[in-house]
Amino acid sequence: MLSSYQPGPGYDELVEPGGPPRPTARGLWRHLTALGLEALLERQQAADREIRSIGVTFQTYDGDAVLDRPWPFDVIPRVLAASEWARVREGLIQRLRALNLFIDDVYHDQRAVQAGVIPFDLITGSPNFRPECMGVDPPGGIWAHICGSDLVRGEDGTFYVLEDNLRIPSGVSYLLENRMVAKRVFPELFRSYSIEPVDSYIGRLSGLLSSVSPVRDEPTMVVLTPGVHNSAYFEHAFLAQQLGIELVEGRDLVVLDDDTVYMRTVGGLERVDVIYRRIDELFLDPEVFRRDSYVGVPGLMRAWRRGNVAVVSAPGAGIADDKAIYAFVPEIIRYFLGEEPILPNVPTWRCGDPEDCQFVLGHLDALVVKPANESGGYGVVIGPTAGAEALALVAQRIEQFPPNWVAQPVLSLSTMPTLCDGNVVPRHVDLRPFALLGPTGAYVTSGGLTRVARTAGSLIVNSSQGGGSKDTWIVDATLADLDDPGGSPEHDLAPPMPTAEPEIAVDRFEHSLRIDGWELAQ
Repeated sequence: MLSSYQPGPGYDELVEPGGPPRPTARGLWRHLTALGLEALLERQQAADREIRSIGVTFQTYDGDAVLDRPWPFDVIPRVLAASEWARVREGLIQRLRALNLFIDDVYHDQRAVQAGVIPFDLITGSPNFRPECMGVDPPGGIWAHICGSDLVRGEDGTFYVLEDNLRIPSGVSYLLENRMVAKRVFPELFRSYSIEPVDSYIGRLSGLLSSVSPVRDEPTMVVLTPGVHNSAYFEHAFLAQQLGIELVEGRDLVVLDDDTVYMRTVGGLERVDVIYRRIDELFLDPEVFRRDSYVGVPGLMRAWRRGNVAVVSAPGAGIADDKAIYAFVPEIIRYFLGEEPILPNVPTWRCGDPEDCQFVLGHLDALVVKPANESGGYGVVIGPTAGAEALALVAQRIEQFPPNWVAQPVLSLSTMPTLCDGNVVPRHVDLRPFALLGPTGAYVTSGGLTRVARTAGSLIVNSSQGGGSKDTWIVDATLADLDDPGGSPEHDLAPPMPTAEPEIAVDRFEHSLRIDGWELAQ
């Protein structure tokens, strides 16, 4: 099965050039080889049944029809050494700290602008700049409490940050569900490997929410969702259930004349101290932002500005979730922290800069061009695969408003052995770890959500377009090369799962990464 595996020309996560497994994957490689392809396929089928039985789903769209699909999961895990991950963790924390200092500076003294680190028009011209947030002091000066950074690995094995998702990053629920399913299908490996756990995320998130509360003793916390029709509703409900707090919609909350937020309950109004928002800030408060919002809470910004309620992440944090700002993150780190960036950026050309714009327009067929303030891969043009008509159209749009566009080189991304059509073949992957930052400290998940393109040669990893996911293992390199991890694989499969398709509850939660999904070639 694995002796015939042929990795692609770039960096493979499990296999070194020439064929031998990487040191961190040797024990796993031997175990999968001993297991054999037929038994591995049985484990995949067991994982698929488990996912269906617990109702982990995502949505795809076919015209006006919304199709509900089981979450796509590949049983072959990604394995990273703890020593390597320690540096990635350090780099993500450094990045999130610097970005928060930058956001706080934007809404206060704007020292970075005055020092020439960031162009003034890049701030004031950003659709994510919120003048309504000027002068606000959130707890600990922290605006962006949660970040889902997209990491890709280049040909030489270097991790690059492709983008920072600071507003309402999605996917952590699938990271946690992937680990639960992996434990069910590979219990013998979890008994033998030293695999760092991921379930501490919920406790850390709960502690973060409590730490920003204006009320220190038993604060009331809620998850604010747009409602059941939102594509990320599965995750909203999952997190509320895991945190043990209420899942609410805008109509469940009210702000009274005392500028305090209350939740409507059967026992009357109850004060709310912390809101974990999963609503775009433009829809958060119709008194301040979009007047036509039916999912927000009128008066919420008044309560937040008065310090009567904490909002995670804070309104205004999106100013740093901008592809034009992304190009300046290394300088932001140097300016605010006095440190060199630990994790490198992907080289980026800003079309708002005349020289950069001239270069981009002259090399459209070799670059990836994308809107500076879109998410989910919308509007992205991949030069080498785009036709002449698409390139002409994007050139026209760049010329009409250059600041709205950036460009990056097409990366050669790492691959992973993946089960496709009954065979183990290389497929491209990315990685989205999640970082938390609060007044009491920082935390980064052990690994993250590995997303995988299941089509040969494809760089598209979002599930709505056929992508899948893998569990990500952070292992102690000194224990990764076990001679016999887990003993006899033939007898260590988890207790039998149902062979028939299980009945899935009609009220199960629904989720899609369509909005947060994107093309790896960005």
